[in-house]
Amino acid sequence: MKIEILGTGCAKCIKLEEITRKAVAELEIDAEITKVKEIKDIMNYGVMITPALVVNGEVKFVGKVPSIDEIKKIIKE
Repeated sequence: MKIEILGTGCAKCIKLEEITRKAVAELEIDAEITKVKEIKDIMNYGVMITPALVVNGEVKFVGKVPSIDEIKKIIKE
């Protein structure tokens, strides 16, 4: 599973990465988590507001930090 955190490094982006890593650890799944910081790369996903969460190439959340339970639900799908 590939998970990407889209964001330039703002507090919300950092929080999203933190919560996502915790969710992956709690679910005990193997996932590659990467950060995408370049504006042009973020825009390639059609995202105009960060942070955003991308799972296996599909944008799941934009402009907010979801709860750990919301992230777990998305990861399990």
